[in-house]
Amino acid sequence: MTVVTWTDDRVEQLKKLWEAGHSASQIAAELGNVTRNAVIGKVHRLGLSGRAKAATSAAPRQRKVRTTQHIIRTARPVARGNTALAHVFEVEADIEADAVAQNNVVPMSQRLTLLELNDATCRWPLGDPGAADFAFCGGKTLPGLPYCSYHCRIAYQPVNDRRRDRRPTSGK
Repeated sequence: MTVVTWTDDRVEQLKKLWEAGHSASQIAAELGNVTRNAVIGKVHRLGLSGRAKAATSAAPRQRKVRTTQHIIRTARPVARGNTALAHVFEVEADIEADAVAQNNVVPMSQRLTLLELNDATCRWPLGDPGAADFAFCGGKTLPGLPYCSYHCRIAYQPVNDRRRDRRPTSGK
């Protein structure tokens, strides 16, 4: 294992290359005798801001939110500062399923505590686990499943509905 010595000259060169927009791999190659991961670690320890961006990449990225009627595109800000190297996850929200889940009303007499649950009662949690009124659905389960028919429709969605559409989108 090689120990990287960060001299003042190497740190200054790292800063200049980083601010010029070079990648960690390019900086590692330029400095020599240092890995890409060592460069990334040093950048984080120095607290360097995000690199200079090309004019085309500075535009906000688009995030798709799927609804039952259409797809809504929302702008997502570009990561800056120490978050520039963080992973960005795109999320598709199924608004219809969320709306249906919010509209389901489980009668108070059907709700059960953790100690009252058994194999024949729905284990779908209702509310905040830290709240005093937290309970489970308590409805009759489907054979071999932990939830009632309503909560099974929410928990077990067909694979095609869960998969994100990876086809390229047109510029609409």
